[in-house]
Amino acid sequence: MRQILSFVCLCLLVLAQANAQIRDGSPARPLEVILIPADGGTEDGTKADFLPLFDAITQASGLSFRVRVGQSYGAAIEAVCTGLADIAWLGPVSYREARDRGCVELLAVESTGGSATYYAGIFALKESGITSSAELNGKSVAFGPPQSASSFVFPASILLESGIDPLKDISEVRIGDSHTSGLMALDNGLVDAAAASFVSFERAANSGAIDPSRFRVIGRSRPIPNPPLVVAQSMPGATSAKLRSIVSRLHELPGIRPEDIRGYGGKQVDRYDTTLTDSDFDTAFSPVEKIDATFTAAMIRRAGTYR
Repeated sequence: MRQILSFVCLCLLVLAQANAQIRDGSPARPLEVILIPADGGTEDGTKADFLPLFDAITQASGLSFRVRVGQSYGAAIEAVCTGLADIAWLGPVSYREARDRGCVELLAVESTGGSATYYAGIFALKESGITSSAELNGKSVAFGPPQSASSFVFPASILLESGIDPLKDISEVRIGDSHTSGLMALDNGLVDAAAASFVSFERAANSGAIDPSRFRVIGRSRPIPNPPLVVAQSMPGATSAKLRSIVSRLHELPGIRPEDIRGYGGKQVDRYDTTLTDSDFDTAFSPVEKIDATFTAAMIRRAGTYR
């Protein structure tokens, strides 16, 4: 039985790679784009955020795209690593994982006001009286997916720097499938604190999912590189080079509206920066190196399940 399953998996991988070879960006064979489900991954959420951007790239380059949202961060990584996707929008953590597997190379990172970074926060309700992340000893905390930089990795590091060991000092660890799920758990009084990016917090507030007036920021991360656009290593060099050239100049090209250049959370951004390198990401992650695979596995065991 195991040999049969291995054979089936091999066949699926071969088919995926064969399909990747015939996707040329024409309307009949569009390039496949996969997005992480940063804010739940709904059709009117993450996918809708990026459709204007890829429509603009089509207008400027003549390349066609089919945009989809992965069921999870891991699913998005697998899609681009197994030939099911040509381009991906990944979180900083999932990008580094895919890069270390030799699957992808950096394409571009959104930039606004000269900054290509964003921030993670830890939030509590004002009524709780909690004013600092250092006060979370014995409290319950909701995190996002372990492959999320801003709802898991950097918030866990904030706690460690505050003298709180999430593996020992927190009464309950919850791990959700999105930033919003943790914020909603906090809003409903199910936890004492929640971790999320400020982009996701603003989006949840604007959508009515939470009441922002009840929330207080009790921890703020170091700058995190914005979630990058990446291309599969298997993409032909000419196509990759064309994409890079167009994306780097998209904000300057005639006929492209500023409101079409969008990024994380559907926000309008100034441009996409193609000059960032792997070392920029590695430098940003060096302060959180304690949040490694061993730590993450222990956190998942503490949580017991995703919620």
